[in-house]
Amino acid sequence: MTLAWEEAHAMQVVLDVKGLNCPLPVLRVKKKVKELAIDDTMQILATDPGAARDVEAFCTASGNEFLGAREESGILVIDIRRRT
Repeated sequence: MTLAWEEAHAMQVVLDVKGLNCPLPVLRVKKKVKELAIDDTMQILATDPGAARDVEAFCTASGNEFLGAREESGILVIDIRRRT
């Protein structure tokens, strides 16, 4: 299989942690990422303003890939990819 095929067939999971405050969002991300296959992506929906920074630090420490964060209608949308 080629890398393009694997990326095209990777699954995306959505994790809703809206309403949860630090450290709960990143703890839920840490737990959920273990359920993903390598190269699957996860989109995290959060309201805690520090969640993006915490998730990025988690990705750096765990070897996973932080794909970015943005705000949409007052919701923080964070994208990561499982790499380890």
